[in-house]
Amino acid sequence: MPGNPRFLTLADVAEVLNTSSAQVYALVRRGELPAIKLGGRGQWRVEAAKLEEFIEGLYSETRSFVDAHPFAEADADL
Repeated sequence: MPGNPRFLTLADVAEVLNTSSAQVYALVRRGELPAIKLGGRGQWRVEAAKLEEFIEGLYSETRSFVDAHPFAEADADL
């Protein structure tokens, strides 16, 4: 088995994103983070490649936000 698994648990994703499992679950339930549900117990898994795409999307959203809201000297005083 390779060192990097193809699928991650929500707890694994939470660790990568440095957030809670509940937050990751909310991202999955809202459809923001693609995931699959396995078996009768409904265990969620996120494909590692999809997580990387999600992270890249967040970088893109952040770049757009920063471009639309440029840093101003007045912000430095906050």
